[in-house]
Amino acid sequence: MFNLVPELGIDLGTANILVYLKGKGIVLSEPSVVAVNTSNGGLVAVGTEARDMIGRTPGNITAVRPMLDGVIADYSITLRMLQYLIQKVTGSKRFLKPIVIIAVPSQVTPVEKRAVVQAARNAGAGQAYPIEEPYAAALGADLPISEPGGNMVVDIGGGTTDIAVLSLNGIVLSRSVRVGGGKMDDNIKNYVKSKYNLMIGDRTAEAIKLKIGSAFQLKDELEIHVKGRDLVAGLPKTIVIDSIEVREAIAPTVSQIVDRVRNVLESTPPELASDIIERGIMLTGGVALLRGLGERLSEETQVPVFVADDPMSCVAKGCGKALDQVDVIRDRISDVGFD
Repeated sequence: MFNLVPELGIDLGTANILVYLKGKGIVLSEPSVVAVNTSNGGLVAVGTEARDMIGRTPGNITAVRPMLDGVIADYSITLRMLQYLIQKVTGSKRFLKPIVIIAVPSQVTPVEKRAVVQAARNAGAGQAYPIEEPYAAALGADLPISEPGGNMVVDIGGGTTDIAVLSLNGIVLSRSVRVGGGKMDDNIKNYVKSKYNLMIGDRTAEAIKLKIGSAFQLKDELEIHVKGRDLVAGLPKTIVIDSIEVREAIAPTVSQIVDRVRNVLESTPPELASDIIERGIMLTGGVALLRGLGERLSEETQVPVFVADDPMSCVAKGCGKALDQVDVIRDRISDVGFD
């Protein structure tokens, strides 16, 4: 067993990174955050430990998210993050370089796709291949994409929303919009600042979204106490906001996602569209867990909407399943110059 080449599937997301190890399943799930010592360039922390440092670091330590809108924003830090995670999963003394399949948004440019693959190779991968996130999500959600019928997946992550119609192991139609859970957090921060003159941080905004956020009217509306800094007095202050307000705050982002899904449905060939009406739309990604999002999409599209089991893990699981199809994946990307 020691001589086997490790095979990894990586969901390199804006908010979280998940690593699938063939034979073991998902072995790592961490926030896509890196803390760096700006004085000497040293790596201080990666993942959960680094995320806990956001907004709480001294001047010589910076906690950053090296991924933005699903693509690399800071190449050097992304490279170091991947090196750390690959070594953590496979072992620092392993001599055989792993085979890696890494997910990328469906509408990234060839340059952005090549940067992700190059980062994986420079981080220690022997072979690295990109796979479109909605394709991986469909595999991870166990959709019958190998059959001659239409399947629709909407993968909503921290930085991007990928929508695709798939059939016969291929993407027939796809669209991507660079909004997701992170944009919703920004919506909440700006709403609280505008209405209550209260400054809150990224983690507080995310907590509000997770605890009381919704995309559709709730039977029992929720509320939460929020702590922040009063912009007028400059002192700490606590307010109470409810789920109706949060729904209003994130409405622009939710509407962008809904509109893009409608656009894809309107562009779908009739035969595939009829299949989708029968089979429904599958929601994956962390934002799929937002209360009422499925109901909102179903009402707007008149198509049944389902949330995948463990939607956050679908892309990583799909990358893992794709490891059994490396030859197919290699053939699919050969036309864009990857080797």
